[in-house]
Amino acid sequence: MGVSIRTAGEGDRELIVRLLDEAFQDDPVSGWVFPGAEDRRSHHPGLMAAFTDIVLEAGRIDVTEDGSACALWMSVPADDHDGDAEDDGPAQVRQAVDPDNERIEQIGRLTAAIHPSGRAHEYLWMIGVAPGRQGEGLGTALIESVLHRCDREGLPAYLEASNARSRKLYERLGFEPSGPVLDLPEGGPAMWPMWREPRAHKA
Repeated sequence: MGVSIRTAGEGDRELIVRLLDEAFQDDPVSGWVFPGAEDRRSHHPGLMAAFTDIVLEAGRIDVTEDGSACALWMSVPADDHDGDAEDDGPAQVRQAVDPDNERIEQIGRLTAAIHPSGRAHEYLWMIGVAPGRQGEGLGTALIESVLHRCDREGLPAYLEASNARSRKLYERLGFEPSGPVLDLPEGGPAMWPMWREPRAHKA
């Protein structure tokens, strides 16, 4: 039985924010950005809201029809300079979410610095599955729907895996390591940049 997927709109904002907050509460990178459990409960939803707003405006969010999983995608042009030092996006997110937490800005700058440039590609910013629905193939269905389009259009895809479990999923979908592992400072977790070349499309 297939998974029904639709494109999210502004009316889905609260659903997406809540879904991402629940899905990433125990993620290693979220735990590094917000090391205290109480602080994470307080400020994590705001960070997920900031990410949701950015992608609703400039990218695309796919969501399963039942609202149990979502994927945030950005189409990156060939001439994009994601890692530009003058990019104040990470600083703006920090200011909006929690000005006292420098790690909010730091994670944005670190991931931007390793983002490949020079070729247009689809960037899987985040994918979240409700905790009670993980392991049902919802994430795979969301990603594959975009990868099929990438293959038709000859576009590569890129992401950063934030834990070993997701990295194995991405490997099964054709992603391969791209550049050195990003070890977050101060004893933080690793993030694995991964790249997928388009596959020959069969009509």
